[in-house]
Amino acid sequence: MERNLAGTQAIKSGRAVLFNLPNQLTGMRFLLSFVLFYLISQELWLASLLVFIFAAFTDWLDGHLARTQNMQSSLGRNLDPLVDKVLICGTFIFLIPIGTTEGWLPPWMVTVVVARELLITGLRNFIEKKGVSFGADFLGKAKMILQCAALISIFINLMNLEWINPTFGFYARAALIYGMLAATLFSGLQYLIKAFQTILSEHP
Repeated sequence: MERNLAGTQAIKSGRAVLFNLPNQLTGMRFLLSFVLFYLISQELWLASLLVFIFAAFTDWLDGHLARTQNMQSSLGRNLDPLVDKVLICGTFIFLIPIGTTEGWLPPWMVTVVVARELLITGLRNFIEKKGVSFGADFLGKAKMILQCAALISIFINLMNLEWINPTFGFYARAALIYGMLAATLFSGLQYLIKAFQTILSEHP
């Protein structure tokens, strides 16, 4: 009887973790990613901008709620960055056709972003299995902010708003894209150094 009660409580606890609000927001962001990809494919730029901003907001909100409301979980810790990568990398990939045509997003830039995310995700899984924390630090967070800012500037430029000076829009977008690339490379290098230091410490 006690064993059955313990099993029931464990199932309820697992469901509570799975369906807590931060994880629900992460799941919503995953679904919004595919909505966004469809909107980009149809060149619906205002809708794309609004959906992306809302999706990015849920990324901040789920982390904030998890920390302040004591709803952190191993599922959320692993799922949240993966969904972020689907959103960011997928958006850049879907923007390649128009970005290549207009010259502001050549494929090599997207390759840098996607390669960095895949490499660091693999390293994170490897390092954290050894009990070493491999969470996002200042550069990692700056990278995410700059990626979001670059994508917002891209969508705004694609809307061709009359009240935005085209020259300003062009240089603002370029500055954010190259700033995002720099943060992507430097944060990736920082993670690589940390990973190698961890590996070397095990084999002095």
